[in-house]
Amino acid sequence: MVAALAEQSPAQLRAQWLNLKGAPVPRVSPALLRLALAWEIQAKSLGGLSRKTSQTLQQVANDKSETRAASPGMRLVREWNGTVHVVMVNETGTISWNGRQWNSLSEVARAITGTRWSGPAFFGLKQKRAA
Repeated sequence: MVAALAEQSPAQLRAQWLNLKGAPVPRVSPALLRLALAWEIQAKSLGGLSRKTSQTLQQVANDKSETRAASPGMRLVREWNGTVHVVMVNETGTISWNGRQWNSLSEVARAITGTRWSGPAFFGLKQKRAA
């Protein structure tokens, strides 16, 4: 289906965009529309971007904050209500706190505070950009 895009006329490309996206056709050249359609077709069949990648792209587009990833070997320290909490990220990216393994920093932050927190924000990995 992607290979067939090379043979389609601009009118066919626009029709395919409307059929695939159900949204107005962007005002771009046919060559760029072919690339966009190819990406959309592949994303539809292969699942598109991961949630994390989508969030990162949205964050960059909004230019409001920057989040560093928790990388293997990282040791995160946070004081909360007079108690110092140390979180370790091991070589496989697994998060350890209080003798347990956790799926995300947000789960750890929630366990510490009892409320829904962004783990990266709680541990200082998410920072607002200067205006």
